[in-house]
Amino acid sequence: MLAVGQQAPDFTGTTADGSALQLSRFRGQPVVLYFYPKANTAGCTLEARGFTEHYAEFQRAGVAVIGVSVDTVESQQKFTEKCAIPFPLVADHDKAIAKQYGVIGLLGVAKRVTFLLDGTGTVTRVIEGMLPGPHVSGALDSLAGSPKTDPARAS
Repeated sequence: MLAVGQQAPDFTGTTADGSALQLSRFRGQPVVLYFYPKANTAGCTLEARGFTEHYAEFQRAGVAVIGVSVDTVESQQKFTEKCAIPFPLVADHDKAIAKQYGVIGLLGVAKRVTFLLDGTGTVTRVIEGMLPGPHVSGALDSLAGSPKTDPARAS
């Protein structure tokens, strides 16, 4: 798994609306890049709704939010509609992106991991753990200038 101080690998993925998203297009601004196990499950719905609820705060701070799971484009589309998600969700059905980031779990789905990236694409914080709340609150803490160099582990 990527660690603090490493460069986030660039990728191009298909979003819920069928468009291509390239991570490098966000260079120059901070990014919350979060991986989640499966669209439309309880924990992932809570996490997506948490990021959605605070999306305006991220926007005001100039921070992009991007979600990634190994679901299909169709699953991501349904999830986006169900939760009214205002930011892009990337379908990584072939698991190529999740493998680059080292977040494939034992069951073949992405682990719940959030990477905070600075404007150069460098990882400044890693948040791990199955509970969705610490991922949202940890990303929000980064907006307030909380320490960003120590990985937070939430179980």
